[in-house]
Amino acid sequence: MKVTLSHIKADIGSLPGHTTVHEDVVNQVRNHVKDHGKGIISDFHISSIGDDIQITMAHNLGINAKEVHGLAWDAFKSGTEVAKKLGLYGAGQDLLKDSFSGNIKGMGPGIAEMEITPRKSEPFIVYMMDKTEPGAFNYPIFKMFADPFNTPGLVIDNNMHEGFKFEIWDIIEGRNVYLNAPEEMYDIISLIGSKSRYVIKRVLTRETHQKLPDENVAVVTTDKLSFIAGEYVGKDDPAAIVRIQSGLPASGEAMEAFSHPYLVSGWMRGSFNGPLMPVGLKYSKMSRFDGPPKVGALGFVYKDGKLTGPVDMFDDPAFDGARKLASDIADYIRRMGPFEPHRLPDEEMEYTTLPKVMEKLKGRFVDMDSPQGSKNKGKKREAILDVE
Repeated sequence: MKVTLSHIKADIGSLPGHTTVHEDVVNQVRNHVKDHGKGIISDFHISSIGDDIQITMAHNLGINAKEVHGLAWDAFKSGTEVAKKLGLYGAGQDLLKDSFSGNIKGMGPGIAEMEITPRKSEPFIVYMMDKTEPGAFNYPIFKMFADPFNTPGLVIDNNMHEGFKFEIWDIIEGRNVYLNAPEEMYDIISLIGSKSRYVIKRVLTRETHQKLPDENVAVVTTDKLSFIAGEYVGKDDPAAIVRIQSGLPASGEAMEAFSHPYLVSGWMRGSFNGPLMPVGLKYSKMSRFDGPPKVGALGFVYKDGKLTGPVDMFDDPAFDGARKLASDIADYIRRMGPFEPHRLPDEEMEYTTLPKVMEKLKGRFVDMDSPQGSKNKGKKREAILDVE
């Protein structure tokens, strides 16, 4: 019997700025799902990272189920009312529509769902990021399912030896492609290295997988809030579900992908590159320059409709070195202030507040071939000669 794992998240208000969630809002979301989820979902868990509330659910209704999406939407709307009463910053900011229309896609909250054939033991990890974009998952998901230096199971486990299939989305053109690893590995990297445009949406087993043929084993939230709203409304703060063990990456291999704090886009005002820091959820406040970008991980086991756990996977001193390195990288790159490559390039700033600043200067730019522009060029040339 097929089972669906759904993870839906949203920022519906935070304290004091974009730092952390408020306990009353989290409790309101939890109580709403508990009170209204009977007959829709079999189990759920509420968590948070930074200013985002996360709902993890198990059910039998398949992906894009109106009842499940509506439950999450109404829970976030209910939590938003509490956030408004408390005067929290950005109350309801990820809820971009006024009313639910049957599917939460394109309405603001991030969604990661997979319909699976549950194994005898079905372990999985939910990864949650804050202050970054969906492409931030490209590197670690690739390492989990395609890099033998991260995941030796690709070499020594016969069930994984034939590799995996990657579904990659072009989130600007709205198209997708399926590529296989290892034989199309270079093609995969050529796309996902451009993480602001091409993002891994799903990883599936190959049809020849001995235990789980053609099964969805990883899924990432991919909507870009800025594209939906047409302006800066915060980064997407993505999440992912990754199944592990028994012909898939072991839990340690799935976690090892985050042992080095690589650079991601987001951070302050969604406009800067910074290190992704793996943290236990109790340390997920976003206080340094509204960050730095952080990732949390919760480990579950699914069985007979129930979710056992979670385990806070990064609440482990083994990741202290990664956290220290992330802090050092943050110290280094912050010295660049508003200059690239700390600040994002112009094409990535299109949906931030920078275009409003540039609008004020629009009338002051002149064509360099115009009389005024030529006059300016002459002055510039004279200045160069003086220096020479």
